[in-house]
Amino acid sequence: MRIASDIHFSARARLIIVVAVVCAVILLCPRAASAAPAAGDVYVYRVVNGYNSEVLGKITYRVDQVGADRIVMAVTTDVPALGLARTEVYTRDGNWLRHPLINHDQPVEYEFTPAYPAYVFPLEPGASWSVRVPALNPASGQRNSVRVDGEVLGTERIVTPAGSFDTIRVRRRTYAGDWDGFRLETNIVETDWYAPALGRPVKSESNSSYQQPSRCSHGACDPFRGDWNLFELVETSAAK
Repeated sequence: MRIASDIHFSARARLIIVVAVVCAVILLCPRAASAAPAAGDVYVYRVVNGYNSEVLGKITYRVDQVGADRIVMAVTTDVPALGLARTEVYTRDGNWLRHPLINHDQPVEYEFTPAYPAYVFPLEPGASWSVRVPALNPASGQRNSVRVDGEVLGTERIVTPAGSFDTIRVRRRTYAGDWDGFRLETNIVETDWYAPALGRPVKSESNSSYQQPSRCSHGACDPFRGDWNLFELVETSAAK
């Protein structure tokens, strides 16, 4: 009886170890765990004003193309205040190749080569990065040098209207390189709750600020604060 009990305990211990390893892989190695997107997949987010909790509208992301090294998404909104229809392009692991960046409280489309490092894998708690990337505004030809400081804050299970997700919380501080003759560069703070199961955030928070030296007084410069927006996944649908 003792031998049988030991064998049963050993098998149970092995099972516990296997489960623990699988859980660690899911939480800490999202590149391996992320589901591959397919053309036609749709993700809908509700946008809320962080200052007063007003619901501003919805943004819809539809996967148009999935290539060997990029994912092309069509982005639309249900209200003009959230922006016009546009195309965003990502690497397979979610970094930005074409994406808007806030410049002095206005979204500006940029192309990034190499990709804007929204995530640097593996996303292990405590990991951080500081990377400078060139950004091109294709409409104006303006080139900026953008610095991205990212850090992995930890793991968290969250509930959204679209379901419950195990997430990795990532915070980025971005310095937009958009100085002009009167204003300093925009500082952007973004927090993503990245869900490895979807390969994208299911919740995000974004705010920005900048300073205008001509309006400083006695060495004090109160920043101009831009929009503070909260994004939450409310609906998903797979390609048919």
